[in-house]
This record gives sequence, C-alpha cells and structure tokens, in this order.
Amino acid sequence: MDIKGLDYNTQREKLLMPEYGREIQKMVDHAVSLSDKAERQKCANTIIRLMESKNPLLRDSTNAEQTLWDHLYLMSHKQLDIDWPFDVSEAEKILSKPAPMEHPSGGARMRHYGRLIEQLFEQLKTMPEGEERNELVRLTANQMKRNLATWGHGSMDDEKVADDLARFTDGKIQLDLSSMRLDHITYADNESGKRNGKRKK
Repeated sequence: MDIKGLDYNTQREKLLMPEYGREIQKMVDHAVSLSDKAERQKCANTIIRLMESKNPLLRDSTNAEQTLWDHLYLMSHKQLDIDWPFDVSEAEKILSKPAPMEHPSGGARMRHYGRLIEQLFEQLKTMPEGEERNELVRLTANQMKRNLATWGHGSMDDEKVADDLARFTDGKIQLDLSSMRLDHITYADNESGKRNGKRKK
C-alpha cells in the first residue's frame, strides 16, 4: 500500500552497511557531493567518529581505524575524493563471501548412511571371509537400519538393508536373512534412544 507522505524503508535504497543506519549514509552521500576537498576531508573525519560510536565493538580490534575507513570508502561507493589516512584499495574484501563449506557427509552417495558407513562398505569389499567379516557385516547392517530409522526414509526393513549392503559393496556382501537376524528397531525405539543418549538393547 502506497500512502502519500509516508516513507517506508522498503521503498528506499538498500543500505550497504546497515549497522551504521540511514542517517550516516546520508552524511556520506553529502560528503561526496561537497565541491571543496578540505570540506570533504573535515566531513569524513566527523563521520568516522560517528561511525565509531555506532559500532563500539570495533574499538577492541587491532585494526579498528582501518576498518572504519574501509567502511566509509565502501559506503561512498568509492566516490569520496579525500586524502585517505589508510590504504583502502582492498576494502572490498570485507564484502566477499566465504567459500562454501564442504558437506559433513564428505560426498557420501547416500547421505542418510553417512561417510563412516561408506568407509565400512569399502572395507567389507576387501575383507576375507570369516568370523571377523561376519561380525562387521552384522554391525554395519544394524547401523544401516538405525540410520534409516533416524532419517525417516520410510522403509527400514531387513530386505532394504540387505539390498543396499549388496549394492554398495558391489555384490561382495550378500546378507542371508534366513541365518542372520538384524536387531528389531522401531521409530519409537530410535527416538527414545536419542533422547536418553543411549541405545536400547
């Protein structure tokens, strides 16, 4: 709704440094418009002191003055012609976004199983048959079942686990459900275990 005489923030130019407020931005714009360099310099010095009062946390940093002048340079859209007391040529680095963080899954093909389960898949591919591999298969399969319950992927039956285990070990591990019974896990059991910080037996 547009009401004559009312000025909304949503109708104004977006602030580059909103922490300083619109009034200081107006002062910066005014300083840029001044024709006399000495007046621009005087105005800039005053603005810096006001900016410092608006952002008191900067006082504790070792490069507080540099940061303030960098901010002023950016707020002026690099148009303020004064004798800068600091090198502001790298001020735009402040606005750069950090590089995206790698997903904790580490590129797992099925994230509801996670990277650790994938590492177990790789280990099982090369393990010789025997009691040690059988025990690791049992532990891996039961953890897979719990992960399916945790992430709510609907099907967490033994057949689903056996199928995924065979698929992700390139057919090396074929779970015989007639001789190996996996733990009985329900959504309620899994949620209770998470709340209590321990697994039900």
